[in-house]
Amino acid sequence: MNEASKAAAALDFWPGAGTHRIPFAAYTRDDLYQRELERLFYRGHWCYVGLEAEVPRPGDFKRTAIGERSVIMVRDRHGAINVVENVCAHRGVAFCRENFGHRNEFTCPYHQWTYDLDGRLLGVPLMRGVRTDGVVQGGMPADFRREDHGLTRLAVATRHGVVFASFDVDVEPFERYLGDEVLHYFDRVFDGRSLTILGYSRQRIDGNWKLMQENIKDPYHPGLLHTWFVTFGLWRADQKSQLITDAHGRHACMISRRNEGGSGAVTKGVTSFKANMTLHDDRVLDVVNEPWWNGPTVVMTTIFPSVIIQQQVNSLSTRHIQPRGPDAFDFVWTHFGFADDTPEMQRRRLRQANLFGPAGYVSADDGEVIEFSQQGARQRPDRASVVELGGIDTATRTEHTVTETLIRSMYGYWRRVIEG
Repeated sequence: MNEASKAAAALDFWPGAGTHRIPFAAYTRDDLYQRELERLFYRGHWCYVGLEAEVPRPGDFKRTAIGERSVIMVRDRHGAINVVENVCAHRGVAFCRENFGHRNEFTCPYHQWTYDLDGRLLGVPLMRGVRTDGVVQGGMPADFRREDHGLTRLAVATRHGVVFASFDVDVEPFERYLGDEVLHYFDRVFDGRSLTILGYSRQRIDGNWKLMQENIKDPYHPGLLHTWFVTFGLWRADQKSQLITDAHGRHACMISRRNEGGSGAVTKGVTSFKANMTLHDDRVLDVVNEPWWNGPTVVMTTIFPSVIIQQQVNSLSTRHIQPRGPDAFDFVWTHFGFADDTPEMQRRRLRQANLFGPAGYVSADDGEVIEFSQQGARQRPDRASVVELGGIDTATRTEHTVTETLIRSMYGYWRRVIEG
């Protein structure tokens, strides 16, 4: 079967050209999932690996993942950021086991093959064999060259302290990958100021990885699902908002302003709205306008396929999607601030971070409903989602949030890549 026939067979469950009905099988079929890994995570795309502030000194490293492949982000002795695959060139051992650490070199524990911080093979024990009674026994072949057996090195893009990598050395330049408008909002958060790491949280969500991309491209649910958002006015349907995508429809930004709406009309009958809900410590919502906001109090940026950049009032984080089969993904939150934050602002960011993460006052809801969605998809693989709020078309810009156009746009791109 040729590639075109395989593609047709892979998408035989999705009739027609539209994206307003998403077959549940898109979340459950292993053959599609394997195709996603190859075409979205390992080819043609930049994937998030971390922040430079996580590896501040030469020799510092972070172990993370692109798709299901373990990789290491490391700062070398010259200060450059390298990303190498965590697979020994000898026997395929995943040699690095710590999440963070410091090394002058990497050594595989199995046979002690040793690599420099840029992935070059430095040493092979018994490479020239063992001399016994004047006779050399064993060793590598005479034409064995260390320079031919380094770790797999990934293409690396760094911008204002954020690190992306790709297994595809021919991937397009990072700035073009984002597109001008999404790049503008990327640079709004990462404007060149030094970053500081405030902490991490991590969870395993039993749902398909695309459901999280959908969730952060979905302005329909925040004012309905999240009690905190609708009750305290952090996100309501009539706030001044804007939705944008890149030209391909893969990346998106949801942009909104707190308290520029919030009339009774959008809370009437909403079961998550709790009129009598009050805070015992109102410092959790001690919001201070920061000059760099330039208006929006929230911008959620989804960079396809692997990361969400969150600015929700004074809370900042990256949210890294790491697929673990069609039915699960790891979700890693990195909470950060700026090195020039005052102590008061740092405490404010930490308090507001309680809204997010696995047990966050807001984000716990998302993890739960994604699992519910996966359970429904498994139960009825013959059914499809109805994604028709705001019409059935796709768009690169919408001036309100009563729409699912960002989800439709993402699946337009997904279909072009997976079917192509």
